[in-house]
Amino acid sequence: MTVSAPVRIADAAAVRLLRPGDRVDVVAAGAGADAGAGEAQGSGGQGGRVVAAGARVSSVPESSGSPGSADDAAAEGGALVVLSVPRATAARLAGAGATSRLAVTLW
Repeated sequence: MTVSAPVRIADAAAVRLLRPGDRVDVVAAGAGADAGAGEAQGSGGQGGRVVAAGARVSSVPESSGSPGSADDAAAEGGALVVLSVPRATAARLAGAGATSRLAVTLW
């Protein structure tokens, strides 16, 4: 069973590359992501771990694209994406989002 999971992605510009139906991996990075990162940890101590693999994008924010728009303000706080994932993955995403910055990689 899949559920809809709203996820705040730290890089709003990366979110603008997404379209409904895309598949993404969600990666947690930063202080809260180091636990369990193991060999994925980079040279600067900035580990990362995949929190959700192959998640389907359900919806993305609308983008007006005009200078000075809400898009500019969102760039600093990230952007909210809705993903379709199994219930257990949604719980991991919620926990990771509370302690780490989240990023996406496109399939």
